[in-house]
Amino acid sequence: MFAPNLRPSRMALLTLTLLGSGQVLAHQAGDVIFRAGAAVVAPNESSPVVADIARFSVDNNVQLGLNLGYMLTDNWALELLAATPFSHDIALGSLGKIAQTKHLPPTLVAQYYFGQAETTLRPYIGLGINYTNFFDNDFTPAAKEMGLTDLSLSNSWGWAAQVGLDYRLNNDWLLNTSIWYADISTDVRFNLGGQAVNVATEIDPWVYMFSVGYQF
Repeated sequence: MFAPNLRPSRMALLTLTLLGSGQVLAHQAGDVIFRAGAAVVAPNESSPVVADIARFSVDNNVQLGLNLGYMLTDNWALELLAATPFSHDIALGSLGKIAQTKHLPPTLVAQYYFGQAETTLRPYIGLGINYTNFFDNDFTPAAKEMGLTDLSLSNSWGWAAQVGLDYRLNNDWLLNTSIWYADISTDVRFNLGGQAVNVATEIDPWVYMFSVGYQF
């Protein structure tokens, strides 16, 4: 005789259990988050006029961006940004492309995530340090014919900042977009007609990344 009264309660309990099991949880303390996607480096370069011709200009490049984050708490995290080597053409005014360089820019930031751990959409900001290693620097054959030789770019330490947004698809997968700014300064050294030249150059790129993430 009590069955009709018990069934609704059991149905309600079952419904709550199912809803609870399907709840999407955002980042929590102890989570490890791996993201991979397209990273666009857009230099915001500046330099003095070189050899009374023009200032250096550096083109954009797209590579595979990778980052690994660790949630210290529900709101604070550490993240390391890495990527496959970026390759940039260096131009000098009307001479066009005169050289090419590659670099790796590992960047470590402390992050703050806004909102609660249960939030599906979580914006965040980060601040940290960047190290940029330049390698495979070389002039084009045409530039060498003009007397440009022995190109090198010094490595750089500088600060970095980011803003980003995670959208949780489920308990494991997420979509991410982020924007980085890095303070990168380098001394561009080369010989011009046998004379040593050193040009202090600011690269200061914006980095735009669109990625898919997985949480462990």
